[in-house]
Amino acid sequence: MKAKIQKYKVKSVVVSRKPSHKDEEVWHAFIGFFDENNPHLKGKVPFEVVEIQNVQKVRINELKNISYYLMGNDIVINNLEELTIQQEDGVVTLTGKQNLAK
Repeated sequence: MKAKIQKYKVKSVVVSRKPSHKDEEVWHAFIGFFDENNPHLKGKVPFEVVEIQNVQKVRINELKNISYYLMGNDIVINNLEELTIQQEDGVVTLTGKQNLAK
């Protein structure tokens, strides 16, 4: 399968998974796009959501400021300038650019 690559201009993303049915062995990933950091703290709704079906794993490459929230089983990536999503053979890879000014 040829890799599918998409680029997005976003400030932050929340990566989650869709609950599976008992007989399903594959998962679906949800990636919500936000125009501000820490949207989960403010109850914000994403301005766009990408659902990717049949995902075995999500890789996160070249990004440094990532938080995993155990309460919601979500990954939040803040301070983004750009996010690239690549899909290939059940693997989703997230890369991008972050503004991590000190």
